[in-house]
Amino acid sequence: MNRTLKELILAAEFAAIISVLSQMTIPFGLVPLTGQTFAIGLTATFLGRKLGLISVTIYLLLGLIGLPVFSGMTGGIAVLFGPTGGYLIGFLFQTWLTGWMIEKTDAHYLYAIFANLMGSLAALVCGTIWLKISGDLTFTTAFASGLLPFLLPEAIKAIGAAYMGVLMKKRLNRFLRMN
Repeated sequence: MNRTLKELILAAEFAAIISVLSQMTIPFGLVPLTGQTFAIGLTATFLGRKLGLISVTIYLLLGLIGLPVFSGMTGGIAVLFGPTGGYLIGFLFQTWLTGWMIEKTDAHYLYAIFANLMGSLAALVCGTIWLKISGDLTFTTAFASGLLPFLLPEAIKAIGAAYMGVLMKKRLNRFLRMN
């Protein structure tokens, strides 16, 4: 994995973006829209699979050592291994799947939306499984409380992340061609 300094700085910048957006919440019915999963989708769309994974790993490590980077200004090992820790680990699967799917195309908006939806679903499934195990819940209860209420908010954020990520890539490519 020979990474340039520019790529590693970009990954660190996106880890900071994820940290900041994780603190933003928009009330939306019973389940608020947080910027955390939007930022993960944006990172995967813009950086791709490998660099996106580095960025999300940096973010998770920052939270693991106790920095308050997770949603609600939380951090620490207890959060990572608590009931919602599966969603945090699921971000790695989300980033890998979304980035991989987008790298296989020319980053068309519709395909980026599909890739983000699939990545978000992967994170939700991972989180729901962990919620079931850590909370000693039935699959029905875990599904009803850990996946179902989040489908619409995640779909909204996935569409937004796909649109913004593709738009940013196109603008950056246009800028680089001009210089």
